Amino acid sequence: MNIQRDSQINVAVIGCGYWGPNLIRNFNAIPDCRVKWACDRDAARLARVTSLYPEVCCTPDIERVLADPDVHAVAIATPVSTHFELGSRSLAAGKHTFIEKPLARSSEECQQLIDMADARGLSLMVGHTFVYNAAVRKMKEIIDSGEIGRVLYIGCQRLNLGLFQHDINVAWDLAPHDISIILHLLGNSPDTVSCQGKAHLRDGIEDVTNMSLSFDQGPFVTIQSSWLDPNKVRRMTVVGENKMIVYEDTEPLEKLKIYDKRVEVPRTYDTFAEFFYSYHYGGVYSPFIDQDEPLRVECMRFLYRIRDGVSIESEGRHGLEVVRVLEAASRSLANGTAAVSLA
Repeated sequence: MNIQRDSQINVAVIGCGYWGPNLIRNFNAIPDCRVKWACDRDAARLARVTSLYPEVCCTPDIERVLADPDVHAVAIATPVSTHFELGSRSLAAGKHTFIEKPLARSSEECQQLIDMADARGLSLMVGHTFVYNAAVRKMKEIIDSGEIGRVLYIGCQRLNLGLFQHDINVAWDLAPHDISIILHLLGNSPDTVSCQGKAHLRDGIEDVTNMSLSFDQGPFVTIQSSWLDPNKVRRMTVVGENKMIVYEDTEPLEKLKIYDKRVEVPRTYDTFAEFFYSYHYGGVYSPFIDQDEPLRVECMRFLYRIRDGVSIESEGRHGLEVVRVLEAASRSLANGTAAVSLA
């Protein structure tokens, strides 16, 4: 679907539950963009959208949305189990398509969506919002500059009480954020994945998981996800040879802190008595971060992709890699936490 550079892009949002209204708000606030349709089977949700955005057409009928020739792009914010079906229908209708994370339930479904988009010359984007987060982008800038040295270890915690999902476990719900950040920071995918977890409240749907990612000649990564913690925790620690970074997303201002701390091992020693670790304790600083709402940046990047064909950080292939890691974690859970190769 060709769009003139200065023309308006009309967007339809499918799914108006928890996240859909945020997409409507952000797309509507971008110049030369208009949310024309909101689609949901729940009449109460549509009534709320109408009260907030009376100019948006509301319908429970997805066919009306996809048949509208004035709709250039569709954003899908529905349960994961529906992503492949709705994404396929959107692409088949010739619409540029944005799908909230994870892209689909399997790597096979992800690949089919990518192939459909490529064959039709359409943009396919997955909603990995954190790769558009200013603090994450600053963290990547610091890592790429070499300031902290070679990355040795990354530890992630994403914990809270709920929101419980009925069709995916906590790893598929929360870990995609951390996985997408890690793939963005490191620029490649892990070689092996292992995962352990337990379902405390509903059989077959783990509400607490611990995932480990191993990179060949790269860092070791742990990801802790939970729906059963009393406090909301969003923390990532990146340990480098020279310095360490702590990213606290719940902090209102100083989200990043760089610690001038490290451990040094003596290069040579003749006896065990001569062997000792050297601990360096330096200062701490918090770099300036130009804050912007990550979802707004993500929505703008989707529109840039549609209009100008620029590459974006969370194209369909990025979503595929995240799902491959999640699939490996699921296989590890089913096989007693055994490591699963992604080769």
